[in-house]
Formats: sequence, structure tokens, C-alpha cells
Amino acid sequence: MAEKIRTKKERIERRKENRDKRPCAHARHIRISPYKVRVVLDTVRGKSVNEALALLDATPKGASEVVSKLIRSATANAEHNAGLSRADLLIAEIFADGGPTLKRMQPVSKGRGYRINKRTSHITVILDAAKEAE
Repeated sequence: MAEKIRTKKERIERRKENRDKRPCAHARHIRISPYKVRVVLDTVRGKSVNEALALLDATPKGASEVVSKLIRSATANAEHNAGLSRADLLIAEIFADGGPTLKRMQPVSKGRGYRINKRTSHITVILDAAKEAE
């Protein structure tokens, strides 16, 4: 059985040790449905950063601008914090989770109201250095 961590300081240190060290960026509360964002994310998953940005510039979807900015932010984080080169970066993971839903009402006949769900997204990009072919 694992030993029990007794103090808050020990728990914080344990979390820091187990944290993922890859450069990443998050965009939260984006007012686009996660379903629509995932269509764009599927086109760039696993590609190099330069290739993904070129694909997003040519994609006529509303989410492509947000995803492009997010990839540029993650790239800047990798260059500044980890000292990695932009040419060597791959998109290791990219996903969109659902954020809070804004509930609105649409009036209909006989005094009723239909609910309109305005969905939001939390988008995450995790980059990784490309492995050289051996």
C-alpha cells in the first residue's frame, strides 16, 4: 500500500514531480461548440507545427482561427520556456472538452419556451519535440 502523504507541502511536491513537462497551451470558455472544434482538431492532430498552421490558414471553419492562435501560443511557450526550435515541434495531443453551457430561451406558441444551449469549449494543445528517424 502506498505511503500516506501527510502535509500539504509534500502533496504539492509530489504533484510537481508527476506533472507533464511538455509545452502546452489552453484556451478556455471559447464560444464555439466542442463538436465543431473537434472537426478542425482532427485535421491537425499529429502534424508538425508548421504543417498544422499552413492547414489551418487554408481551412474555412470558424474554429480554425482560434486553434491557430492556440498553436502559436504553445509554440511560443516551447521556444521561450523549454528552448525548443519551432521546426522540431509536433502536436502530440490536441483536444476540446465542453465548457459551461449558456442556457437561453426561445419563445414559441401558447406561452411556452424552448431552450437554446449555447455551448462553450476548453481547447488544449500539447506539443512535443520530433523524434529523429534512426
